[in-house]
Amino acid sequence: MSKTIRIGGASGYWGDSDMALPQFLRAGGLDYIVFDYLAEITMSIMARQRAKDPTQGYATDFVSGLKPHLKEIARQKIKILSNAGGVNPRTCGEAVRALVKAAGLDLKVAVVEGDDLHARVGEFSAAREMYSSAAFPAPETLVSINAYLGAFPIAEALKRGADIVITGRNVDSAVTLGACIHEFGWKREDADLLAAGSLCGHILECGAQATGGNFTDWEAVAETLWDIGYPIAEVTADGHFTVTKPEDTGGAVTVGTVGEQMLYEIGDPQAYMLPDVVCDFSGVKLEQAGKDRVAVSGARGSPAPESYKVSTTHEDGFRAGAVWFFYGEDAAAKARLFAESATKRARAKLRALNAPDYDEVLIEVMGDESLYGAEARRKDVRDVALKVAVKHRDQRAAGLILKELTGHGLAGPPGLSGFAGSRPSPSPVVRLFSFLIPKADVPIRLVLDNEDIALGSETGARFDPAAVKRPTPPDTMKMDGDVVQVPLVRLAFARSGDKGDNANIGVLPRRAEYAGYIWTKLTEAEVERRFAHYLNGKVERFFMPGTGAINFLLHNVLGGGGVASLRNDPQAKGYSQILLQTPIPIPRAMAEQL
Repeated sequence: MSKTIRIGGASGYWGDSDMALPQFLRAGGLDYIVFDYLAEITMSIMARQRAKDPTQGYATDFVSGLKPHLKEIARQKIKILSNAGGVNPRTCGEAVRALVKAAGLDLKVAVVEGDDLHARVGEFSAAREMYSSAAFPAPETLVSINAYLGAFPIAEALKRGADIVITGRNVDSAVTLGACIHEFGWKREDADLLAAGSLCGHILECGAQATGGNFTDWEAVAETLWDIGYPIAEVTADGHFTVTKPEDTGGAVTVGTVGEQMLYEIGDPQAYMLPDVVCDFSGVKLEQAGKDRVAVSGARGSPAPESYKVSTTHEDGFRAGAVWFFYGEDAAAKARLFAESATKRARAKLRALNAPDYDEVLIEVMGDESLYGAEARRKDVRDVALKVAVKHRDQRAAGLILKELTGHGLAGPPGLSGFAGSRPSPSPVVRLFSFLIPKADVPIRLVLDNEDIALGSETGARFDPAAVKRPTPPDTMKMDGDVVQVPLVRLAFARSGDKGDNANIGVLPRRAEYAGYIWTKLTEAEVERRFAHYLNGKVERFFMPGTGAINFLLHNVLGGGGVASLRNDPQAKGYSQILLQTPIPIPRAMAEQL
């Protein structure tokens, strides 16, 4: 129970800064460094790369980033775990082995395979989309099909002596959980421990988002963001862990920064489904244990589910768009007139060619607060950014809007400007299709240097969300006496994110006593009203008594999500900023203490 391992989270997405690895190596004292690169969009990009070149389809910057540091990694005896393999983990492994050989080092490289199901596409024709029940996409449109694997294959690789483990589409938190399983001997039936390790991985998986990045109180870390420290978790065998960062680095580790990351991109916090465990984060407690140190405890788990989630991406026509700028009086009105005029021109040409109309046209103006819907305050702005985007089944028709926007420059309202450069070009619309597959149907393999090892398949148990016992929510606060309204940001932190076409907004009270006031005002109906201009589904609300947090799940709110969306914010990264402006009634005496 006294054993502690230290794990550094070095990457949150493909394209993240490369500053974490040298930062960790300078600080020293780590046992593991984990890298997360993958998202649904990333998988589709990598799949298209592999289709053009069989040697591509993985995070090449993982390989190039390791190269200058490999000898120091070996000297410090740090193990490296990453899902950098994307859709081509074996080739990624070969590239890393070549680095090891060139450096004259004795490091074992393991590759976990089995997630890529593209070769089995014929087996899935009867599959239905797990959220919408839509039919399976046409085979010729498919880009990638990958099951979300878990942590036990990673732990097995470590048990067999691997120093570097590379996976394909594992869940993001699995690299951290795999290290914990190996070090502490956690078993498949240790559901609470697996949930704790998964939460630890969830905190680390987005890199600097746990240490001050995208933080509600950004002013508190503004001067040091340029040198932000990446997160480190100190984990013990009982599942407790403390989040910190290297000394003398920027950013901060507080209950707010860690709490925001805990709430990021989760749905039902009592049924967070992962391959190794069904997590319940509702009772998690966060404690400031010192400067830049937050202790985390209280995760609970249920047995692993019987199926893997499968993420399929498929092409669905084309999209095209461009950004312009207008300034001067009535800038927003001028921008909208310009966009509508150019769109009418393009549609007239489509009709003349007997071509179908656009599947979707979206005109968005940044600067007139139209993103706030009914809560917009200003219309009299004097400079705005204009985005016009369309979808069409035909690539040429999608590209026509770009030609007409450019050609309308001398015939539109005054005040038009733009950033000089080449004209944008149409790109494929890539949609996400998710379904479930029994674990027994997904054999897993481990390639450890030259040895190819069959690990077999995993099992699980049926999980019934309806059987979850919900916590008692806060009492509804009766607003008697002297009451004032303050914006939610004065009472809470918040962060938002996406899962396909759904979005979540997690709200974390700054003090426990604020929870009841927030719960009273932020009903499902209130959130629906504030996002009515985006929302095409329902809003669900979940209470987390361990921290007093509320998690909102907004269904069908992102216009398809990812690169299937035409929105300025197709991943809901700014939705929390909209909600934080909500006025919350509280007693005047409480407001005076804020």
